[in-house]
Amino acid sequence: MDKLSRTKKLFMQMYQITDQLVSGRLAPKMRPGRFCVAIFRFYSHYSLKYISKKVHLLKAIFMVLKVEDLEDQCKYRQILKISYDDLIPFILDYLKRVTGVTIFFWSACTIFLGTALRIRMNIAGYFPFKEILLHSGIGLIVMPLLCIPLHEFLHIVPYYLSGARKIRVGMDLRQYLFYVTAHRYVATPRQFRIVAIIPFLLITIALIFLLLTLPGLWKWSISLFLLVHTTMCAGDFALLNFYFIKKGRKVYTWDDADKKIAYFYEEI
Repeated sequence: MDKLSRTKKLFMQMYQITDQLVSGRLAPKMRPGRFCVAIFRFYSHYSLKYISKKVHLLKAIFMVLKVEDLEDQCKYRQILKISYDDLIPFILDYLKRVTGVTIFFWSACTIFLGTALRIRMNIAGYFPFKEILLHSGIGLIVMPLLCIPLHEFLHIVPYYLSGARKIRVGMDLRQYLFYVTAHRYVATPRQFRIVAIIPFLLITIALIFLLLTLPGLWKWSISLFLLVHTTMCAGDFALLNFYFIKKGRKVYTWDDADKKIAYFYEEI
């Protein structure tokens, strides 16, 4: 039996049994087991192919270019080159430029600061100062340090899912920076925005949930950590603002992780 005939037989068997089951005309000899087997056979036959196609589709959406393609000066031009040693001036510059992105970032920082101050006033007089100081340290130091690997991992996931493999994690203690880069991998504007925003979104949602459910001093610790983590995302929001300012243009980026330089190219 050829492939097409086998596919038709599986589909028709599943369709007939489903029709009888839904209409209440399932014959006594047509046991539910046969229905399950038909479904299993049909989907097991196509699931791997479907998943494979979806993976290739994601790669097609996210990674459409190679570094060599961007060297075609008739189609692309380099608009920015940043050394990892100069990231702080870049971050400060784009955080100062007023757009919807920076308004959201600074508003979030202000709201979370106000939330922390209100919680601190609410717990005053109810707990010993030593315990408040201890939980202050947990929220300001311990939790942020423990969160760094998770934050960077959440940057890695969208990179990996879109096809990047030479992914590296680094740090620059002189600038108090941790970063994730994909060596010689061309990122599209859509992909770069997803990579940048995912850690903030997921961790912030989780922390707000904990803030609403945990009692007393742990609420204080979480409120401090929520504020600190938001400020830790300053670099991500600076890059998001860079892309926001250049919205309407197709800006691609790739990193030379060996030389520690990020390149940005615009489609002409």
